Amino acid sequence: MKTLKNPSWRLKSPADLEKLRAGGRRLAEIIARLKRAVRPGLATAELENLARKQIAVIGGRPAFLNYRPRGTRRPFPAALCVSINDEVVHGIPGHRLLLEGDIVTLDLGLEYEGRFTDMAVTVPVGAVSSAARKLLTVTAEALARGLEAARVGQTLGDISAAIQSFVEPQGFGLVREFGGHGVGFRVHEDPEVSNCGRAGAGPKLVSGLVIAIEPMVTIGAPDIIIDVDGYTVKTKDGRLAAHFEHTVAVTDRGPEILTTI
Repeated sequence: MKTLKNPSWRLKSPADLEKLRAGGRRLAEIIARLKRAVRPGLATAELENLARKQIAVIGGRPAFLNYRPRGTRRPFPAALCVSINDEVVHGIPGHRLLLEGDIVTLDLGLEYEGRFTDMAVTVPVGAVSSAARKLLTVTAEALARGLEAARVGQTLGDISAAIQSFVEPQGFGLVREFGGHGVGFRVHEDPEVSNCGRAGAGPKLVSGLVIAIEPMVTIGAPDIIIDVDGYTVKTKDGRLAAHFEHTVAVTDRGPEILTTI
């Protein structure tokens, strides 16, 4: 399957989608297990160990482990990204303990039967502030609106606009430097899927396109910095951030969320 308008898009066949459904369902099950494990006093390395164990049980491979994005000095050293509070994405798990009142993002990529899916959630650690709860609610709803816009004949800009037009009027920020992406044959493919944009802009969506949509929302300004570890992305003002993500297939029947149980 291919499109002349977007030659860099690697569209997925029905057989590819079957593999992606199988992998996406298993990824969602692993994320659900990780969510249940979150509690005050838990070391983030324990979440990493649980993720690796569950991936091994299903016969998959962690997509992020030893992955080296362009411009980085070293491969990513973990299977799971664990980002706490002001950490937007790509936090590296280790000895740090989760504390009551934290929010923590769990971001995991899975290769299963040669196909890749990607998913992220931000969850509360015990009781959290009302501001944190609202941030989680808004970010989850932003993802839902982006997914709903992933329809044949719509454009990439329609997805971006659906997210931005919901988030920013409520006083939250949207990180510009990171966003969604194509996924399936690799963990990151074309096209890039921005969380900010204009409705009707960009190429049209076609059946067989598989993308990860992932709004990253901040309580304060959306400006970011990169930690000295070379990976962890933080808000510049030190305020909270949240991140939700699903892998979705654009089909003639509408958007199909692949990372669901």
